[in-house]
Amino acid sequence: MSISKSELLLYYKRKPIQQAIVEHSKDKEVIGSFGGTGFAKRPDIIQYPAEILEAAKQGITSFHCSEELWNNTLQLSPSLNRKQLDQLRKAWDLVLDIDCKELEYSAITADLLVQALKYHNINAISIKFSGNHGFHIGIPYESFPNMIIDKGKLVETRLLFPEAPRRIANYLKQMIKNHLKEKLLDLDQNIENIAKRFNKTTQEIGGSDFDPFTILEIDTILISSRHLYRAPYSFNEKSGLVSIPIDPNRIMDFDKKNAISKDILVDERFKFLDRTKCKENEAKQLFVQAFDYDSKKLEKEKYKQITEHHKSLGRDKFEEFQDSVPEQYFPPCIKKVLEGLIDGKKRALFILINFLKSVNWPYDKIEERIKEWNKENKETLRENYIVGQLRYQKHNKDKILPPNCKNIMYYKDLQICLPDNLCAKIKNPVNYSIIKVKSIAREQKKTSKKLTQEEKEQRKKIRQEEKRFKEEMLKKKKINQE
Repeated sequence: MSISKSELLLYYKRKPIQQAIVEHSKDKEVIGSFGGTGFAKRPDIIQYPAEILEAAKQGITSFHCSEELWNNTLQLSPSLNRKQLDQLRKAWDLVLDIDCKELEYSAITADLLVQALKYHNINAISIKFSGNHGFHIGIPYESFPNMIIDKGKLVETRLLFPEAPRRIANYLKQMIKNHLKEKLLDLDQNIENIAKRFNKTTQEIGGSDFDPFTILEIDTILISSRHLYRAPYSFNEKSGLVSIPIDPNRIMDFDKKNAISKDILVDERFKFLDRTKCKENEAKQLFVQAFDYDSKKLEKEKYKQITEHHKSLGRDKFEEFQDSVPEQYFPPCIKKVLEGLIDGKKRALFILINFLKSVNWPYDKIEERIKEWNKENKETLRENYIVGQLRYQKHNKDKILPPNCKNIMYYKDLQICLPDNLCAKIKNPVNYSIIKVKSIAREQKKTSKKLTQEEKEQRKKIRQEEKRFKEEMLKKKKINQE
């Protein structure tokens, strides 16, 4: 849905709107979007209300903020390494992005997440409508503990981005999963109705063991440094509605009609990431439990991955590739991604990086191939986003498999699942390449053995001819002597 120039300017010229965006943007990187099709040059900041209207006159339709707060935002650059970003980072806010095409489902999820955060004795919880299908839940950094134990070491919390928000989101997802499942089944009566609503089969959403996260996502797994979210009181270009803060205690009462631009009033009672409501260390319990859950989950996941490799390959122990796997041995889904996509590029990037790491591609080769792939996309991902994801994976030495084949939010939804005969035998795209490589190696070994046998036959013939020659020479010698 396009936003008319007059509506855009009438809305952003309002002083309370300008002031609310500027106040929220303090110490954050703030980037404007041109109609949702591209972003203005980074890095940038907003300091004065008048800049909002001026940006709108230049064609900016929405404003997007970094989750991180910076000591000197304008020093940011895609070329900065992890250590340099850590030095610039002042802090980071927790922003949980709930995304589902059904707003009612998003609202139920958001309400459960707010309850889960309250269970951890957190009061500084704020929420806003994303402007389309979802909600953003926020907790300001002032509620966080200054230090947290990570992998047996005491670490500054400000340095744990994006690892900490990922861990917290995963922990909260598991905490609300069963409650969410029950509420969605109550809403639509049975799993068949849910599947129909999302144009999926019951098997694709978990069958009798319905998994709500096959149809909605709490989007933190894809975040990297300098990740952006839509600023409060900013337009959403897809819907033409405004991303507005709402009462966290009345999420289920929200109506999209309240987000029409001409009717928007800045409500001082509900600010997104309201720092005045924070209490020092009130989120400590959440951090401790999320980190403890994550460490246990990683151990289980690592064991599960190794076990799956054993079963799929029929081997006694897990073996890593000695060499990087050539592209001709990639599964159909990965080959399809590498052709370029229209939608779902962030999820595809996550698949590609983890796949290439798992098949033993070196970092430099991964970086080069990812940048080539990005050029094939109809609309390229921002260079900063790709660099951030690559840098995170470079410092994360563990090889984590890409999502399993049954994860429809990645393969089916991206329309890249094009199975061949081998696909039916595997659970993960990496296993496809393992089987292919091992199969080729076996064939080469057989061929090598066959050639060796031919050589033996040839040697045998030569020896027989030599023997006959010697016998003939002996006969001749004997005749001459007689």
